[in-house]
Parts: sequence; structure tokens; C-alpha cells
Amino acid sequence: MYLLGYDVGSSSVKASLVSVETGKCVATAFYPKSEAPIMSKQPGFAEQEPTMWWGNLRLATADILEQVRGKATLQSKAFSPADIQAIGISYQMHGLVCVDKDHNVLRPSIIWCDSRAVPYGNKAFEALGSDWCLAHLLNNPGNFTAAKLAWVKENEPQLYERINKIMLPGDYIAMRLTGTTCTTVSGLSEGIFWDFRENKLSKELLDQFGFDENVIPQIRPTFGPQGVLTKEAAADLGLAPGIPVTYRAGDQPNNALSLNVFEPGEIASTAGTSGVVYGVNGTVNFDPQSRVNTFAHVNHTADQTRLGVLLCINGTGILNSWIRRNIAPEGISYADMNNVAAEVPIGSDGVSILPFGNGAERMLGNKDTGCSIHGVNFNRHGKAHLMRAAQEGIVFSFQYGIEIMEKMGIPVKMIHAGKANMFLSPIFRETLAGVSGAVIELYDTDGSVGAAKGAGIGAGIYRDHNEAFATLEKLAVITPSHEEEYRAAYENWKSNL
Repeated sequence: MYLLGYDVGSSSVKASLVSVETGKCVATAFYPKSEAPIMSKQPGFAEQEPTMWWGNLRLATADILEQVRGKATLQSKAFSPADIQAIGISYQMHGLVCVDKDHNVLRPSIIWCDSRAVPYGNKAFEALGSDWCLAHLLNNPGNFTAAKLAWVKENEPQLYERINKIMLPGDYIAMRLTGTTCTTVSGLSEGIFWDFRENKLSKELLDQFGFDENVIPQIRPTFGPQGVLTKEAAADLGLAPGIPVTYRAGDQPNNALSLNVFEPGEIASTAGTSGVVYGVNGTVNFDPQSRVNTFAHVNHTADQTRLGVLLCINGTGILNSWIRRNIAPEGISYADMNNVAAEVPIGSDGVSILPFGNGAERMLGNKDTGCSIHGVNFNRHGKAHLMRAAQEGIVFSFQYGIEIMEKMGIPVKMIHAGKANMFLSPIFRETLAGVSGAVIELYDTDGSVGAAKGAGIGAGIYRDHNEAFATLEKLAVITPSHEEEYRAAYENWKSNL
């Protein structure tokens, strides 16, 4: 028996088939093989066609079915699509999909990195009051889904009148699979539609923007029945009709789920081009300066508060790649860069780099400060110092965000991450453990595998998340060391902010 997980990103759609018996991924594929296009008709705009997501999902599904049939033939074990017990969905957050009463898409999706709605969210933040917004919505409406709909309402009024339902990208995929329009509390919270104090859809926000409540789909649990695969969708995908969809979540909450991060104080982190620190909070709280975002985590309920506090740092791996292209010897690998940087002591002999050269940073009050290098002595410092200072600077920006989370009541004691990107670097992970005092555990997993296991929880195949992730492979554990040295280097770094 199997579980099927989809991860619908802005770059590609990935599908994974997971064995219920072993908990291991038996087939995986993604499409397109090159990065999916993003339409930008003018500066600040970013759109994608939802039908493109479906086309890529169909190709990825066909690929994994071919893989598993080939393996079954070699092992003389017949495979049938009816062996798939449940489907789970992970998706790019904060996008807006508009459909009419016949489920036809009315316009391209305004996706997560589109910034046109900022003035609309800020206007609502001022009108409703910062104290009210942070206490009830836990966020500034900012550039999230509700503000994007406000842009459509003002700029495309005739199209707006034809909207029957609005959805997030994952809601759209679920609709294509099941023929049912529905959403989740977690999804509504990432769109900034959910009132955490009242535990309901925010009438105040809807009234402020002039939205009819009927545009919001019915709410279903994150884990549990969300519809079944229709005959039409099954025929299109080569699957068996009637397979239940039993889980959906945005990519960052789902990444945390994939790393078995469910309880207060647990942290999930990624460190690619940009970086994310995602912590689980057990109380309804917010940052008064709105430097982080807070959404309902996958296991949040009215009776059990589980909030995902999300810190995004734009200047992460992109700084390391810039150092490689512009500072390091030509042709050097990242592994060789790590070896060179390791020749320099903790603190980079006084050199500090602020990694904020990839746009405005929310944790700095949406300021675009640019990257800066401090403390260079032309007689003592060289390429190796800059290589180490870059990695330390990225880690120290993570720590700066972690301290914001700690002030919100999240005790950071354990950080879970996939062994990928910057977490492949010993300097990076040892610095993070040393400066934060947290143990770091590295795992072999990804979002589509997590979505498949989420579906297993939602279908009742697994008793709970501990059983679902019992086979999660732990690749490494990094315990804190040299904490005083790392803290001293961090304080030096912070003095340059």
C-alpha cells in the first residue's frame, strides 16, 4: 500500500510515492526539469497559470507510476493505482486563485513573490489599527492573499464580480483532484483571513476590504477527509477514482511536518538561496514590531494552540554563492571553500559580514540595508577570512531572528533541518549550534514525502505523527560547542547592525 504526496512550488511540482509498510519513498519525480516560468507584466508583478501547475503535476504523476511499475516488474510484484490509499498536498504559500461558479480560473494566480498588494495591506493595517491586527490576525495584512484580492477588487472590478470562490494554490489543486472547493484554517491564516482571538474567519478584515464572506470556501481540517479523486481527475492522472485527499498545508508548515516538528520549542530550518527559521509556539502571541509572520501550524486546533512563527532571511545561500563567484579562486567547489574557511578561527579574526544584500529584510523592519563587510585589515585578512565571515554572518542573522522568537515565548532547544544547501557545511551548522545553544538534527526528507505522510495521518493509517515519522532517517546530530567564542563573535557582528 502507498501514499501519494505532491509539493506544488513556483519552480516545479514534485510527486513522491511512499510505502506505508516501510515509510520509505519508492518513487519520486518533478516537472518541469527547468524552472517553471513566472510572468511579470510590470515591476513587482509575479503570476503563474494554475493550469500549468496541473500539467506539471500530471507529468510528475505519470513519471512515478512508470517508475513503480518498472520496479514491480523486476520484483514480480504487481502494482495497481488502487494500492494508493491517500493523497497529500503541499503548496507555495500566499498565492491567490480566483474561480467562477463552474470552477473555471478567471485570471493567472498572483503568487507569493508578487508585491503589488503591499499598499492595500498597509492601508488595512492602519485602518484596523496595528494593535488590533497583531492581537487578532497576528500579522500585518501586508502582501498576503487578502491584500492581493483587494488589488483585484479595485483594479479588475468586472472580473472581481465574476468570482465565486478564492483559493490558495493548494486549494486549487485539491479542487482539480476532487471537484470540491474547500480550504483549511492554516490556509486562511496564511492569507491573513483568520482571527485567532475569536477562532473564526475575521469579519472585521472582510468588512474592511469589502469582501463577501461567500467567496471563502468551506473549511476542512488540515488532517482528514477533503474530498475524493473524481473519475475525470483519475483518468487524467492514471490513478484510481475514489482515493481520498486527506492533508494539505503550505510549504513551510509542511517542511516542518516533514521534519517531525509539531510541538512548542521545536524549530525547522532551511538554508537555500534564502533561509527560513520556523518555530512552533504553544501560545497565541506576536512580535510587536511584526518582524516575523505567525500562522496556524498543521496541528493547530481550537483546543490546542500550535502556531508556526516564520522568519524569512533573504540573504542566505545567495551570499555564499556570491563569495564563490566573486571572491574565491575560480572553479573552487563549495566543499573546498569550507575547507579554506576552516583554516580561520571562530569569529573570522574580527571580520563581520551582514548578509542583507538580497532585498528588504522583514526582520529589520523591511529595510533594504544591503550587504556590508566590517573589520577588514588589509595586512591580516584575506579570502579565507571573507569565506568564513560570510557563513558566520548568515548564521548570526538566523540567531538574530531566533532571539525574536524567544521573546515571543519559543524556547529554541532543538533545530531540525534537511541535510542540504548551507546545512551541508560543517562551519555553518557548528556555528548555528554554538551560537544558539541548540542541538541540530539533520534528516533525509523533502516536502512531497512529508505531504504523503501527512496524508497517512489524515487517513488514519498512522496513529499520530510519531508513528508516521518513525522511519525518518536521521543523518547527523550537531551538539553545541565553543559557545563562548561563538557568542563573542555574534556580539561583534551585532554591533555593526
